[in-house]
Amino acid sequence: MRMAFGKGCHLHLIDGSAFIFRAYHALPPLTRKSDGLPIGAVSGFCNMLHRYVEGNTGPDAPTHVAVVFDKGSHTFRNDLYDLYKANREAMPEDLRPQIPLTRRATEAFNIACKELEGYEADDIIATLSCQARDAGGRVTIISSDKDLMQLVGDGVEMLDAMKNLRIDREGVFEKFGVYPERVVDVQALAGDSVDNVPGAPGIGIKTAALLINEYGDLDTLLERAGEIKQPKRRETLIEKADQIRLSRRLVQLDCETPLDFTIDDLEVRDPDPETLLGFLSEMEFRTLTKRISDALGVEAPAIPEAPAQTEEDAPAKVEMPSIDPAAYECVSDRAALDRWIALIRERGYVAVDTETTGLDEMRADLVGICLSVEPGSACYIPVGHKAGEGEGLFGDDTLAEGQLPLNEVLDALKPVLEDDAILKIGQNMKYDAKILKRYGIEVAPFDDTMLISYAQHAGEHGHGMDTLSELYLAHTPIPIKDLLGSGKSQITFDRVPIAEAVKYAAEDADITLRLWQVLKPQLHRRKVTTVYETLERPLVPVLARMEMSGIKVDRDTLSRMSNAFAQKMAGLEDEIQELAGEKFNVGSPAQVGEILFDRMGLPGGSKGKTGKYSTPADVLEDLATEHDLPARVLDWRQLQKLKSTYTDALQTHINPDTGRVHTSYSIAGANTGRLASTDPNLQNIPVRTEEGRRIREAFVAEPGKVLVSLDYSQIELRILAHIAGIEALKEAFHEGQDIHAATASEMFNVPLDEMTPDVRRQAKAINFGVIYGISAFGLARNLRIPRDQAKGFIDRYFERFPGIKEYMDETVAFAKEHGFVQTLFGRRINTPEINAKGPRAGFAWRAAINAPIQGTAADVIRRAMIRMDEAIEGLPAKMLLQVHDELVFEVEKGAEDALIKAARDVMENAADPAVKLSVPLVVDAGTGANWAEAH
Repeated sequence: MRMAFGKGCHLHLIDGSAFIFRAYHALPPLTRKSDGLPIGAVSGFCNMLHRYVEGNTGPDAPTHVAVVFDKGSHTFRNDLYDLYKANREAMPEDLRPQIPLTRRATEAFNIACKELEGYEADDIIATLSCQARDAGGRVTIISSDKDLMQLVGDGVEMLDAMKNLRIDREGVFEKFGVYPERVVDVQALAGDSVDNVPGAPGIGIKTAALLINEYGDLDTLLERAGEIKQPKRRETLIEKADQIRLSRRLVQLDCETPLDFTIDDLEVRDPDPETLLGFLSEMEFRTLTKRISDALGVEAPAIPEAPAQTEEDAPAKVEMPSIDPAAYECVSDRAALDRWIALIRERGYVAVDTETTGLDEMRADLVGICLSVEPGSACYIPVGHKAGEGEGLFGDDTLAEGQLPLNEVLDALKPVLEDDAILKIGQNMKYDAKILKRYGIEVAPFDDTMLISYAQHAGEHGHGMDTLSELYLAHTPIPIKDLLGSGKSQITFDRVPIAEAVKYAAEDADITLRLWQVLKPQLHRRKVTTVYETLERPLVPVLARMEMSGIKVDRDTLSRMSNAFAQKMAGLEDEIQELAGEKFNVGSPAQVGEILFDRMGLPGGSKGKTGKYSTPADVLEDLATEHDLPARVLDWRQLQKLKSTYTDALQTHINPDTGRVHTSYSIAGANTGRLASTDPNLQNIPVRTEEGRRIREAFVAEPGKVLVSLDYSQIELRILAHIAGIEALKEAFHEGQDIHAATASEMFNVPLDEMTPDVRRQAKAINFGVIYGISAFGLARNLRIPRDQAKGFIDRYFERFPGIKEYMDETVAFAKEHGFVQTLFGRRINTPEINAKGPRAGFAWRAAINAPIQGTAADVIRRAMIRMDEAIEGLPAKMLLQVHDELVFEVEKGAEDALIKAARDVMENAADPAVKLSVPLVVDAGTGANWAEAH
């Protein structure tokens, strides 16, 4: 029997679009195995609906609920103002087919799904909220949309589900500076750039709120606008009064939308198991299907594997209990610690995670250690929580009660964590290994779930714990912001109450163990066990040692460079403003655009959504051929970047205890296997300009030592020659010829002894450009030549080296058929967008063509790094940096030649015996007191 909505009833209205876009952006692209249909947003949407249903029980549960969607893009507001929402970007192509599936998902959960042509979802929500309020019931709007805040009050509240934050009248005032009944007036004045609501130019939210609070309401403000003392504000309100009134009509929600249903139709209903599980199995959501069937107490339907699947794609079948943070144990006495150690020895493996005061492994303090030996069984061992919990950085620094002494815990765990017979399992184990190393513990042997995922799914999705948990466990971990907060009020983990820390920290270990049980068996199915065991896992301790060693950086040198850059920038500013004929802010892209396009009338100007000019580097590079001013702006920007990103910022990264910079390498950052350097990024220091090269002068050797650089010579071109079977290039490499001159000779029929620098430069640009799938447009820009001439160069290149075009075509065809490409060492780089349409197709094709080449080069240097420690053992040397194809060492003076000989032998033979390259690998070496001299 249908319940009549009235007093005591509670209506929940879910903003469907917000759920969809949150799901779409929170998860990586996913496709249905059977046919490649995009389903990432649908997966996230279903998980959000399931969590919503599970979390809304008890006395405050809704009696009525609906998910409300937008239908179409044209509404009555477009009839009022044809530019309404004109700035909105087009919906992503892979999201479009998922929209109707989210409607089906809502219906499958037996939740009312509502939309209405010509009206926005917000109007439906407004109408239902007003009807429910008039009927004496309560309303909770589940959304963070600021436009809906005008409805709050008198039994209507909002819930920001992402932040778990309830918004009442005071919350609205905090956001807008006015209460809900005046929100429309403030929005009418401030406008909305996202929806292209014009408002009053130059008046933002704060000013609008001040005006409305002073004059009471918008109508009164506009009537008395002549009284306003500020001339510009007064003129704007008088001249733009009609525009402001139009803006009010655009932002005002329609509470009288003609609905074809009543609130009574929205009564909460239990899902029909057959319908819901049928939809989930159709989408091939195995984990969620199993989870919901267990919750409903019915047998999960069988989800057949896609016909195209092979054994390698078969998902691991692991039965696991649900994740319950309340069930985790806090280890606060020795008996409990000993019991966990006994469990670990009995099991033979343990998931380990550390909690610290920060993300800098060289300076962070250990706060606690988490352990898990089976799904659902996890503990947290607090060792560094402060008594002044929750009081910020200036609270009581004495230790909180209920913690074992740090040294006692470390002494007890050290034999287990170093035991060769016990496997340690971590998520990004390099971080935890470095923390524990500083406390005297060498963690080994280990598995890393991040790298296990990376070996299988590079290019397919991310490999962070939250992403993997959502994908494989259908579980969203407790967000760290829930414990630490954000902004100025953010605390460090040692200030988190231990009871809350237990839930968060032990959950990490529990999830890590579950991920290991799901992902590890799939390595052999996907034929990447060797990649993980020889290229990924062994690199972790190598990088950890390099990062902890760091490299010495001379602060005085950086400071002098910063001052020199500042002086040169000042000189360029004077030159630029003289060329412009007026003073302006050279650092403002918009003002640069106004000078170039409005005052000087140069072509190519385009304005963005804000109505201001955009002047990216490619636009300025095109204009630099016509005028000196854009060329000088490019020079200024280059110096500004060098100063802010390197000479200034690097000084802040010098560790006060070591005097060295300790970068961190991300193993699973790039799809192709290349390492990424962060905090600071030492791999993007420019080397093409004199100023950029000089920055390396600040990286110096310790007294009595020198730096040694060993760099692969043209390794990607060599790999291309091998993979594509280009005999002319192979012969040139074997004979040690200048490869760019040899290419130019082949292409342009110029004898080597008559080669000019300009012809060689053109061949070099094509050689490197082809590897990255350069277009005629891109080559034309690089060489500053007409596009048809650039196209002719590329066509001639393919004619002279036909193997390259064959390699490209075959690689794209393989990617389209299999969904991935491979390096010579078996690394798999997935290509989920290879069959995309439009501009993304070209990008996906170029990435697929480049991946086997760049990936193989990355694998070669990984193999060299993994073998290097053994090769240089006994030498007074350390490997400090990896920068793409280069390795940098620090060695005692007098031992340079021995190091170069040993390291070069490893690097030049790194491909053996796994791959026998048909071209030699050549390594250039140099030494010096600083990196610039050595490179």
